[in-house]
Amino acid sequence: MRARDVGIEIGTGHPGALNSITDVHGVSVGHCTVIDGSGALDVGRGPVRSGVTVVLPHSGRPAVEPVFAGYHRLNGFGELTGLEWLHESGMLASPIALTNTNSVGVVRDTMIAREAAAPGRTPIMLPVVGETWDGILNDISGQHITPDHVHSAFDDAHSGPIAEGNVGGGTGLQCYGFKGGSGTASRIVECGDAQYTVGVLVQANHGDRRHFEVNGVPVGQVLDRRAVPVPSLPSATAVPAGTGSVLAVVATDAPLLPHQLNRLAQRAGLGIAKFGARGDNYSGDLMIAFSTAAHGLPDQGPGAKAPVALAVEMLALPYFDAMFAAVIEATAEAILNAMLQAETMEGRDHLVLHALDAKDLAGLLDEYGRRRYSVR
Repeated sequence: MRARDVGIEIGTGHPGALNSITDVHGVSVGHCTVIDGSGALDVGRGPVRSGVTVVLPHSGRPAVEPVFAGYHRLNGFGELTGLEWLHESGMLASPIALTNTNSVGVVRDTMIAREAAAPGRTPIMLPVVGETWDGILNDISGQHITPDHVHSAFDDAHSGPIAEGNVGGGTGLQCYGFKGGSGTASRIVECGDAQYTVGVLVQANHGDRRHFEVNGVPVGQVLDRRAVPVPSLPSATAVPAGTGSVLAVVATDAPLLPHQLNRLAQRAGLGIAKFGARGDNYSGDLMIAFSTAAHGLPDQGPGAKAPVALAVEMLALPYFDAMFAAVIEATAEAILNAMLQAETMEGRDHLVLHALDAKDLAGLLDEYGRRRYSVR
């Protein structure tokens, strides 16, 4: 179940029709989930608990139809390729792909090969690929993600409802000592006479159980090891408390320029912190934001015959508080949806990550009178 299926509200804003990043018109998401084998770790043989997730900003080719974009780094113990050109140009010129730490290279190379095979291809592509470390459950050093898995994620890309939890790049993840994964949420933003949508997709693999709280309730302390076990990791896998990463992809149809999208990406960090995350030293907490409002800009690729000047719109500053609130709430709810949609999973060396049960969480919040946000 998702958070709202059991009446858990995060913040005061209103979600879109699907409460998903795909509420932003034109955005599509695809997953390829790779689950194979069980038992003791045998590097190169498994078990495998991983995958690939792709986010497409529109139905065209971003390499020749880029969109404005920005990003933020909360803590940099992670990877999100292609950021130098995004920073320099203010544009997202590739789909966004998410996978595990050791598979960034094959995903990036496959995206380049896909573009090279496209009609009217561009000679240069700098793909945007992010990662989280799934080595608690997955034979991550075995590098089991292949080009076929990347192609499958692209083939799966669609608008409408999307899968959450143990899917795609979120397959083998943990979050606050519970099973983590992929999640999404959205908010509708009223700006004067205009209405915009903000959608967020996360790959949640972060946080320390002791710090986890929802709507002010210390869930992680109440649901301690006795109630919902945290796996005891062998020395070969043991990592400092809080180790992990979280990736947030923010999409909107509001007319925002790159420096404004940097500000939205930054607020996703506040959404991540809403449940108690602290941007731990060994956590790669990276956020990227893009706007579909300027989709249809003339070809900006190398050698393109673009017009000398382009006319674009920019959202006025008085409306940014509402946009910030939407990003914060949607990011937080996407993380909670990732956890609640996840299922208990056994991985390498028979380690088990237990899922956070939605009904149990709702009951706990009821005890504190905090299932529904109290500020109206």
